[in-house]
Amino acid sequence: MDVKNAFLHTDLHEDIYMKLPSGMTTSSPHDVFLLLVYVDDIILTCTDCGLITKLQQLLHVTFHMKDLGQLTYFLGLEVHHRAHGIFVNQHKYIQNLITLIGLEDTSFVDTPMDVNVKYRKDEGDLLDDPTLYRRLVGSLIYLTTTRPDISDVVHQVSQFMSSPQHLHLTTVRCIIRYLRGSPTRGLFFPTDSSLQLVAYSDANWAGCPDTRRSTTGWCIFLGDTLISWKCKKQNHVSKSSTEVECRAMSTTCSEIVWLRGLLEELGFPQSTSTPLHTDNTSAIQIATNPVFHKRTKHIEIDCHSIRDTLESRVISLPHISSDL
Repeated sequence: MDVKNAFLHTDLHEDIYMKLPSGMTTSSPHDVFLLLVYVDDIILTCTDCGLITKLQQLLHVTFHMKDLGQLTYFLGLEVHHRAHGIFVNQHKYIQNLITLIGLEDTSFVDTPMDVNVKYRKDEGDLLDDPTLYRRLVGSLIYLTTTRPDISDVVHQVSQFMSSPQHLHLTTVRCIIRYLRGSPTRGLFFPTDSSLQLVAYSDANWAGCPDTRRSTTGWCIFLGDTLISWKCKKQNHVSKSSTEVECRAMSTTCSEIVWLRGLLEELGFPQSTSTPLHTDNTSAIQIATNPVFHKRTKHIEIDCHSIRDTLESRVISLPHISSDL
């Protein structure tokens, strides 16, 4: 549905201005914002088409709306309805990104970045104008909505937004060249998928060469469908790989608890524990050991969090080999 609306949904017969919110600064303290008419897009989804029709009628009473029919395009997301499910990608969005940086005639690469390369803040010459870099990285961040395969490298280049170097821009170009070779990839949501959650957790110990902080990575599947993932630098420097793995497991547990609650509200409660796969046997042993030692005091809260979900059978902790 496309909803055409004005500020506070009133009939505006004159220009409305608003003072700047606290914390925002401009060239003049007397600057104000002109409020404009905006357009909202919403998705209505339900297994009962009759209920959708009733809701549309209720909305039409108050709002001027347009029914755009079956969902095919929404905020840069292309939705393809297949016989066995729904496929979502951002093909057109990627093509626009390729055109923006002028890589239409270049060859594509097989990986979004060079393997085992560490990027630093002070590495080479600063860009004269960082505007293009920031625009490209911002677009890539939104592209991770359907492209989790670039989440890690986009996470890395987004750390240099304040003072990007020429090498960082080269890395961004490499990401886009990778996307040029796979512009139609996306996420598939099969209709016959299981509704049981499965999670995977990992961490990159001391991976940041500037701060030596570690990176948490996890992904959660609903049956065969990837529905949630994250790649984020941890807040503290850790002295062991076991410590960073425990922190990553704890963060993943929080997401599992939230997703299980959401699914229960939607009428799909989880009948069994959610397996949380990890490759660190020490972290699993600490989480399952009822006795804490002095060496684990600094991660005691994370361990307690994991153990609570484990003892309440919200999760299980199967080991998975890192060689797979």
